[in-house]
Amino acid sequence: MKRITLYLFNIVICLAVFAQKQTPPAGGTPKDFTLPEKTTFKLDNGLTVVMIPYGNLPKVTVSAVVKTGNIHEGEGQIWLADITADLMQEGTTTRTAQEVSLAAANMGGQINIGVGPNQTTASGEVLSEFGADLVGLIADVLQQPAFPGGELSRLINDRKRDLSVQMSRPQPQATEKFNKIIYGNHPYGDIYPTEEILDSYTIDDVRKFYSDNFGAQRTVVYVAGVFNEAEMKEAITKAFSQWVTGPAVSFDVPEAVAKPGVEILDRADAPQSTIIMGLPVVDPSHPDFIPLSVTNYLLGGSFASRITSNIREDKGYTYSPRSTVDTRYGAATWYEMADVTTDVTGPSLKEISYEINKLRSEVPGVEELDGIKNYRAGIFVLQNSSPGGIIGQLSFLDLYGLDDSYLTEYVKNVYAVTPEQVTEMTRKYLDYEKMTIVVVGDKKVIEKQIEDYQNALDNF
Repeated sequence: MKRITLYLFNIVICLAVFAQKQTPPAGGTPKDFTLPEKTTFKLDNGLTVVMIPYGNLPKVTVSAVVKTGNIHEGEGQIWLADITADLMQEGTTTRTAQEVSLAAANMGGQINIGVGPNQTTASGEVLSEFGADLVGLIADVLQQPAFPGGELSRLINDRKRDLSVQMSRPQPQATEKFNKIIYGNHPYGDIYPTEEILDSYTIDDVRKFYSDNFGAQRTVVYVAGVFNEAEMKEAITKAFSQWVTGPAVSFDVPEAVAKPGVEILDRADAPQSTIIMGLPVVDPSHPDFIPLSVTNYLLGGSFASRITSNIREDKGYTYSPRSTVDTRYGAATWYEMADVTTDVTGPSLKEISYEINKLRSEVPGVEELDGIKNYRAGIFVLQNSSPGGIIGQLSFLDLYGLDDSYLTEYVKNVYAVTPEQVTEMTRKYLDYEKMTIVVVGDKKVIEKQIEDYQNALDNF
């Protein structure tokens, strides 16, 4: 028995020593991002091409980014851009939808079309040997959509089901109301349609939206990965040179202004309240954007942030609160969102405002800020770790009119943010007394709490 005990003791000691030897080294400081040398050229019809070699895997990503999206929807046309993109994936004048899918699958990939506020992206990733073929397939989808009228009803029903799911949840309800207050009747303020709006769309509406908003001079074709540059240049020129020039890039930017106040959306007997509170801030084209982003991560945008530590770790009011800087061309908002237990709705608002006010009045410590900067720089490095990620970054630069130095000097600029700047950004942009607050919850329970919160603001 003693031998067994001694044998087990020796094993434990050996494992402890081995574990000590295996302790990983401390993480290093992320380095500045080095952007591989890229090739850029423009076709006679105005289409821009950016090719960037990246990585060693024999795969290539092609993305055609068109500067159009929900921003170009007219009054009563919410999600028309999305319906248009849905129908563009239903076949071309030369291929059925099944033939498009099969062609992409035979190359080892697929084609997807995504719509955002300002951009519509048709993209695919395939084996490098099929890069030129992928270019031709994406060009066919973009330039020659068939828009089969017989598919419209099915796609609208799909969207209606999605709408029903979204609007049954408090978070989309809160976000919709918040954006509507900030942006008014501008498309940035119209996130969700009604079923009646969706049912009103005709195939002529879709075709008109396409003809009004798609064309070569609004489009940038990105190629990233492992590819033959001469072959891809020839393929792109051949596939896209005959596309109509189309409309010039044009965005009608709203005038977003802070609108202080509280809006309650009643959700009777709800066990939780969904809170969103925020206001307009600067977009990525502004010099303050990077310092503001770092400030956001310290205040509420990371797991180690102050608001999260307060209302999640310390108070236990919520599980996953988070703040963000939500950007689109010419506009941005900062907001904090949290799902909190109903009976602590008011106290949650008070603690969020307390943390904002504290950061406005007290400079954060160097060690705390260094941890946040390491986190933000690390996230940035991960965002650049794939061909698709690189394309996303270059597309971001193009949308906001930024040059390559935004990427190559990003890490340096993050680490240059000082504690004093963080407090300055909070004072300059995050005044809780100017914030729009939307709460989705049980009105009969939370109304008095919110009144108490508003009365308590004077004591901060």
